[in-house]
Formats: sequence, structure tokens, C-alpha cells
Amino acid sequence: MSRTVRFHRTGGPEVLRLEEVPDPVPTGEEVLIRTRALGLNRAESMFRLGRYGIDPVLPSGLGYEAAGVVEALGPGVTGLHVGDAVSVVPSFTMTDYPVHGELVLAPAHAVVAHPGNLSFEEAASVWMQFITAYGGLVDLAAVRPGDTVLIPAASSSVGLAAIQIAHKAGARAIALTRTGAKRRRLLDAGADAVIATAEENVVTRVRELTGGEGARVIFDPVGGPALADLVEAAAHEAVIVVYGLLDREPVQLDVGTVLFKHLTIRGFELFEITTDARRRASAVAFVRDGLARGELTPVIDRTFPLDAIVDAHRYLEAGSQVGKIVVTVAAEENASRV
Repeated sequence: MSRTVRFHRTGGPEVLRLEEVPDPVPTGEEVLIRTRALGLNRAESMFRLGRYGIDPVLPSGLGYEAAGVVEALGPGVTGLHVGDAVSVVPSFTMTDYPVHGELVLAPAHAVVAHPGNLSFEEAASVWMQFITAYGGLVDLAAVRPGDTVLIPAASSSVGLAAIQIAHKAGARAIALTRTGAKRRRLLDAGADAVIATAEENVVTRVRELTGGEGARVIFDPVGGPALADLVEAAAHEAVIVVYGLLDREPVQLDVGTVLFKHLTIRGFELFEITTDARRRASAVAFVRDGLARGELTPVIDRTFPLDAIVDAHRYLEAGSQVGKIVVTVAAEENASRV
């Protein structure tokens, strides 16, 4: 038996439970992983609340990101070995493969032997954030040297990854955050400038920072009424990639601005990349290269032990973090359950 994170009804963090379940057995092209660290994302929070694109089947597990050691392999798996240190690329549904637990299954295509210079905590913090940012900035917007990239919700793990990827491409990164409380930390994380959206006029500040031209790439997880300001702050022929919906309020856009600026507004999901074998391979290669060169570095805000999974979700929903929240699974405790 091993413990896994489950919930029997949708709701806040308090619905989560650590439950003993029979150890899973890999079949076909599946990998059994004894986890050491789990990465938290807004996706898990929304899934737990019943507000995600896929409804949970109760009782439900959850979780997209994990790092650990290969425990066993299905008969169809090649290229991996028992004992390998691996991490999981989100490229499956949480209803099929929830990976937040001590001993979990993942499809072989999603399992990557992570670089040896990464800790398990860092490895659990890599793929969701960097592939999301890669997909929006590189795959879709083709960010290039000299571009200005606007990054709302920049203190999130994906926002910080976007700052690093913009710099890797030779672009300038302007971080957007609600207040000035995180300004220093975002500048320390590499942002070229920070705009506090509740305290400054976004359109005016972007024009000041770009010599009146506006931003050519905008990478937005918020949506809502603030999207109208991003449209006004966009440069001619800008690409606006919307990859989240933190604000579900309807938005009124000036269609004339969209038309005469020749703007592209594009919805984007990570799974466009990770469920396409060719695009997934390109993304993984890009991220691994950046990690190896030191151009990409996961930023961890705080870790919680697995027993404090409810507190970890509460901290996630409070929104005060700068970087990734990671849940650690003690090696000795996990091994004692073999």
C-alpha cells in the first residue's frame, strides 16, 4: 500500500485527503515512479474546484508534475531503466494519470530522465512552466531579438519561466503584477521592468518603455477586463497569447484596435505541445538545452511535506508566491512503504 492525494467532492483545499491505496502495477507502455517531489500548479486547484476543462471522476486523484525514481516498467517501455531519476512532462489527463502520490503511474512518453544537475525538487518544477512559456513565446509567437514581451502574473512559475525564455531569445521582458509588493523580487528574477497594474496606467507605461511602439508579444494567463489594456498596449502586428483564465469576467475589446493594428489574439494550452510527439520533443530539447547552459533555472518559492498537502494548496490559492510551490516526499518514509 502507498499513499496518494485524493478528494471525494469538489471544493477548497480542505477536501484533499492522503489515502492508502494498493500499489499500482505498470502495464503496456507505463512507468511506475516512486516519487520524491511533486510540483503544484493552478491546474490542480481548478481541477479540485471542478472548474477545469475536464471534470474529476470522484473519488479523484490529481497532479500533473512529479519527480522520482523508476520503480518498475511495463513490458512495452524502452529507453528507461529501474533506478533512473526521472520527471514527468504533463501530456495526459489527471483523470487518467494523477501523479500526486508516493507511488504513481505515468505513460512512458511523458517520462524524462532529468539532467543530473537538478535536485528532485527542481526537476518537479521544470516541465509545466518552461514548456508552457516555450509554447507561447517560441512555438507560437516566434519571439526574437529586440522584441518586448509583456508578462502578466509574472510572479507565477510560468511568468518567471517566460522572463527567462524571453531573455534566451534576446527579447526584453516587462513583468506585470498587481501591486508593487513583488517589484524587487521580479527585478531580481530578471525582469527588465515591472508595472504594478493596480498602481500604474499599463498602456501609458508600456508606451514609455517602448518609445511609443508597444509590445510585440503579450503572454497572458489572466484574461478578463485587463485584456482590453493589453490590446491597447500592443504594438502593430503584435501577437497576444492567452494561456489562462484567472479572471472569468467578460471583456469588451475595441475591435477597431484589433483590426487596424493587425493583431493576433490566440488561445493556447500546454497540451497543444505535449500531446504532439514532434512538438513535445522540440520543447523538451529546448528546455534541456537551456537548463544545461544555465539559461533556464526553476525558481522554487516554498516547499511543503506531503503530509501538509492541504496547507500547500492553501498557500497556492493565496497567490503570494514568487515561483513554484513544491511538495516533498521523504525518501525514507516512501521506501518504508515498499
